[in-house]
Amino acid sequence: MDTSTIEQFKKLLEAEQEKLLGELASVGRINPDNPNDWEAKPSDMDDRASDLNDFADNIEAYETNTAVLKQLEKQLVDVKEALSKIDAGTYGVCEVSGEVIEEARLKANPAARTCTAHMNGEM
Repeated sequence: MDTSTIEQFKKLLEAEQEKLLGELASVGRINPDNPNDWEAKPSDMDDRASDLNDFADNIEAYETNTAVLKQLEKQLVDVKEALSKIDAGTYGVCEVSGEVIEEARLKANPAARTCTAHMNGEM
C-alpha cells in the first residue's frame, strides 16, 4: 500500500477516533481510577423517588448506556490499534495470516484487523 493511501486511512481513523470519543462522552465518562477505561454515566437517580416507574426507567437507561459504552469502547480500541499499526508500519496486515488486507475491506472498515477470509473466523 502506498504512502498516500495509508495517509488517507490515517485521516479516516483519526476522524473516527474523535467521533467515538464524542459518543463515549455522551453516555459515559473516563473512569477516575483508570484513565484508559470508560464507565457509564449514572443517571440522575433518586432512590427515594415516589414513582417506581421513574426509578425503573433510570436503571434501564443506565444499563443501556453501559451496553452502548462497551461497544463504543471496543471500537475505540480497534481504531487506536490501527493508528498504532500505521505508526509501526504494519497497517493493513491480517493478524491471522500475515497477508495484506484487501483495500476494499479497509475502505469498509479502516480498523479491520483481518482480511476478508478471516473476518468471521473462517479458515
